[in-house]
Amino acid sequence: MFRLDPATSVGWVGLTVSSLGRSLDFYTGVLGFRRVGVLDDAAVLGADENVPLVILHEQKGAEPRPPNRRGLYHFAVLYPSRRDLARAFTRVAHNWSFEGFADHLVSEALYLSDPDLHGIELYVDRPRGRWTFSSFNELRMATLPLNIDSLLEELRGEGVSKSLDPGYHLPSGTRIGHIHLHVSSLEKAEQFYHGLLGFDITLKSYPGALFLSAGGYHHHIGANIWAGLNAPPPSENHVQLKSFSLILPSWKSLETLLKRLTESGVYVEDGLVHGFEGYEGVTVTDFDGNHVELAVKDNHA
Repeated sequence: MFRLDPATSVGWVGLTVSSLGRSLDFYTGVLGFRRVGVLDDAAVLGADENVPLVILHEQKGAEPRPPNRRGLYHFAVLYPSRRDLARAFTRVAHNWSFEGFADHLVSEALYLSDPDLHGIELYVDRPRGRWTFSSFNELRMATLPLNIDSLLEELRGEGVSKSLDPGYHLPSGTRIGHIHLHVSSLEKAEQFYHGLLGFDITLKSYPGALFLSAGGYHHHIGANIWAGLNAPPPSENHVQLKSFSLILPSWKSLETLLKRLTESGVYVEDGLVHGFEGYEGVTVTDFDGNHVELAVKDNHA
């Protein structure tokens, strides 16, 4: 069985939004993203210079994607520490609204949506040494109530001063930890992300969902059929996921994957959807029409 390079990670996510100004107010003013570039009139946001995380493309007047369409369920912002997540909780609680909270055993998570109803998870991982596995060698994940009081204990002695500082920014090292998709079929998602790309399946018994990763992580890709089996795609009038990227650690690992894909008859488009300086690669499309950028970072750029 082909396996993806274990050092592969999620890079950036590209979204269409109905009002770029409104979205920037949210992503920079509420969540603390920095503007780290402009790309073909799109706004490039991140936590560190030259590390794109969220790319916003304006499509004026576009409507939110209906709940019965496939597409993005959420993208997940991974914070470096539990204290950083506590600060994010405090900041969002004072400036926006949450849709839920969860203890997933492997992580602690906060859920909200942006102004266009793109789903967002803010989370921190628990140490890998505390992750456990079932007798079937599946990673134990669950959706339990989050102990918010325990999370806020991280701010003891600090209060809300740093969280609510007008100059607040995402901490250095913040990244996109995973992408979770509404798909038309779990079987098709498994065929593409496991059978072709070579992600390992970490959890298959969660109702209506599938979780996959590289290198033993809890998941880089989540897929679910909660929008309905065989859910149709969003229309051109809906805001939607434009693409997301997977960052491979070397050209050798990318070439190995490309050989696998071409031998399997997958169409590979040369170049990336988002042509960032310092990144090179190709783009493929999964079986639900999501564009997946397979990128390598040029450390000499």
